[in-house]
Amino acid sequence: MMINRLLSALVISAALALPLAACKEEAAIKPAAVTMTDEALGYYCQMYLADHGGPKAQIHEKGQEHPLWFSQVSDAVTYLRGGEKRGDVTAVYVSDMEKAPSWAEPGRDNWIDADAALFVIGSRQAGAMGMPEAIPFGSRKAADDFVAREGGAIVSLADIPDKYLGPASADPSSHSDMQM
Repeated sequence: MMINRLLSALVISAALALPLAACKEEAAIKPAAVTMTDEALGYYCQMYLADHGGPKAQIHEKGQEHPLWFSQVSDAVTYLRGGEKRGDVTAVYVSDMEKAPSWAEPGRDNWIDADAALFVIGSRQAGAMGMPEAIPFGSRKAADDFVAREGGAIVSLADIPDKYLGPASADPSSHSDMQM
């Protein structure tokens, strides 16, 4: 009887420990953000990111030594949700525009985890390629201040509407439901 209880306790402990071990392994392999260099090219446009203002994004995929770069954050979100994704995504970083020197100079090392960022959508500020942009901020206050100046709505990465992404979103009248 005592042995059965002991064995049951060991089996339960092992079953509970497996998911925790998997979480630790997953967290351990998350790569750090990479400094944007002058040679970083946008995945879709194949243009130098440093030549264009506005926030940028980098996506890290399992087994790839270098991240994919995106000239606009909304392009990165399109990539994450689209069918052309090449592999398992291990990390997504976006420019923290709260720490950017300016819109024209979004910074090279002011990255934040996209899941921790707040995004302003539907504002008057277009992205690097002239398309609507999901503008990331590291704090609620910075996002609120930007909305007060440029309009828009604050959302999380998961709450950026699909209809906001891609060429169909270029028409500002399609953003009328995103204004605050």
